[in-house]
Amino acid sequence: MGTIVEFGWLAERLNDAGIVIADCRFTLGQPDAGRNAYAEGHLPGAVYFDLERDLSGPVGKHGGRHPLPDMDAFAQKVGQAGIDSSKTVVVYDDQGGAMASRLWWMLRYAGHDGVKLLEGGYGAWKAAGYPTETAVPTPIAARFEASPRPDMLLSMEDVKARLGRSGTTLIDAREPRRYQGLEEPIDPVAGHIPGAINRFWKDGLDETGRWKNAARQKARFAGLNPADEIVVYCGSGVTACPNVLALTEAGFANVKLYGGSWSDWISYEGNPIATGEE
Repeated sequence: MGTIVEFGWLAERLNDAGIVIADCRFTLGQPDAGRNAYAEGHLPGAVYFDLERDLSGPVGKHGGRHPLPDMDAFAQKVGQAGIDSSKTVVVYDDQGGAMASRLWWMLRYAGHDGVKLLEGGYGAWKAAGYPTETAVPTPIAARFEASPRPDMLLSMEDVKARLGRSGTTLIDAREPRRYQGLEEPIDPVAGHIPGAINRFWKDGLDETGRWKNAARQKARFAGLNPADEIVVYCGSGVTACPNVLALTEAGFANVKLYGGSWSDWISYEGNPIATGEE
């Protein structure tokens, strides 16, 4: 069974004590929108994870706009949500999986492989007639012990040391115009990390908003050597995660995230910047 699960699969397991459902809806630039949407309705029993309060640490000079949180603090939040090593976590959002994929990646980075992503998200679930509720659950707290996997994450220094290295491919997951340096609506500097190729994360979805299957994901990354190290980044380490998921589904085994991503890269004076296509 792959990472993506269908509505019917989850609907049959809503009362399964071994499953924790996590709502990850969040709108960049509107920090309360996701939490408000959760209050207005969510999947039965779902707990809420906030991108900036729960899945990110404090913003500093370096580290990007959404630096990873302290792992002990994250483990405490996960445990409070009732998650331990025995639980299967099903994550969802309403942003094509962009936010939910961040929690998927973080749990895997923390050593927990039992994570699924719900196909379609909240809006499609509700439109299809599946149940929702407004009640906020009170999970039975569990003990989650984080066992970080350092081989999944790279720092700025790690990425800089890999520039031009044979056997490593750098993938920029942002919109083509941002990658090319034609526009930059969020960060103070436009462009991309030299040598990076562009694979927009939303191209992992089909025209209906569903995730492409493994074969179609593999076609998106045609030309990449499965034996290579693949390093993915975006603006702040969030929308890179759907590409990490897509690459994993496509069978690439050595996929890493540059956590700080572009917003971290440009925080270091003198780091090289490229524009246009590569």
